[in-house]
Amino acid sequence: MTHDYNTYKEIFQQPKVWLKTLDYVRANKQAIKAFTDKYLQEGYEIVLTGAGTSAYIGDALEPALYTTDFKGAKAIATTDIITNPEMYFDRNSKVLLVSFARSGNSPESVGAIKTVEKTAGKVAHIFITCNKDGCLARTQGDDILCLLLPPETNDLSLAMTSSYSTMLLCCSMVANISRIDEDTPLIEEVASCVEKAMAKYEPALQEFASRDFNRAIFLGSGPLKGVAEECRLKLQELTDGAVMCAYDSFLGFRHGPKAVVKNDSVLVYLVSPNPATRRYELDLIRQVNANNHVKGVLVACFQKPELEDGDFDLCIETGISPSMPACYGCVGFAFVGQMLGLFKSIDKGLSPDSPSVSGNISRVVEGVTLYMD
Repeated sequence: MTHDYNTYKEIFQQPKVWLKTLDYVRANKQAIKAFTDKYLQEGYEIVLTGAGTSAYIGDALEPALYTTDFKGAKAIATTDIITNPEMYFDRNSKVLLVSFARSGNSPESVGAIKTVEKTAGKVAHIFITCNKDGCLARTQGDDILCLLLPPETNDLSLAMTSSYSTMLLCCSMVANISRIDEDTPLIEEVASCVEKAMAKYEPALQEFASRDFNRAIFLGSGPLKGVAEECRLKLQELTDGAVMCAYDSFLGFRHGPKAVVKNDSVLVYLVSPNPATRRYELDLIRQVNANNHVKGVLVACFQKPELEDGDFDLCIETGISPSMPACYGCVGFAFVGQMLGLFKSIDKGLSPDSPSVSGNISRVVEGVTLYMD
């Protein structure tokens, strides 16, 4: 039964664990604010880091945090920090490193921390992790703030789902810690809307995933480009690469990448709630429809945008208000890629909890040699 898979449970538990995380952050508001204020006032640069899905959190948040205390944060993957630290840091660098890690045990998570401490002049850390027994959660110090998320976010399945979205939202809450009480209704709205949308569109997404397609392209603008990046990975890894996936921005897609569109393609459009941005996106959708005969999933935040029904096969409305701050609202789109991955994995005869038949990918990356000399 579909409901018996850990992946299914971990996708559908997300709204509830978001609210648990909100309670946790609010309960620790004073400590979090004191820590972040100290380093922001001292001019520390905020760097968002992680590997794979954890890196994609930073890719979505880098543009989304522009209205928060973390404005100007940079997303740099741990995998880039380890191989080329001198490109990002020197002895004059003052870095507040925000590390996202489900297990907190991957070689890159630990290695990036050591590398930044060796390369930069001054370093402080915020660990956002899901595993109380991981290396990150067990590392202590006056310059470390460890935020341990509810235990159920430590996803048992191979693919990161609730861990991804909850770490993203937790960072957004921390970036808005000075007004977290005022923002509480906004986070509650996102949780409520996503819970309803998942229930409403589950049958349609399951049916869509049963269709015959071998490639998928996810498009988004601004923060939603980062979410598209994660959605792309979810469908690809949960189908063990049977569905090859790509992602891009709407405008960037025209510049060559659109060549990937074939008759066996699915395009998933994560449509911006911003009207000024959306007009460019709708132009691209109309252009693709005029030149290609492909299946399409349209994901809108509040209501169906200004398109004809024949311009797409499935329209998903998240119900989230268009005025929702991007750092909270962008996470409300991720369930579409997660659910398409889940249902397509099952359609392909795989177990979504462990879809890698060859063992090429694993829950915690192994076999990485760290050269720290």
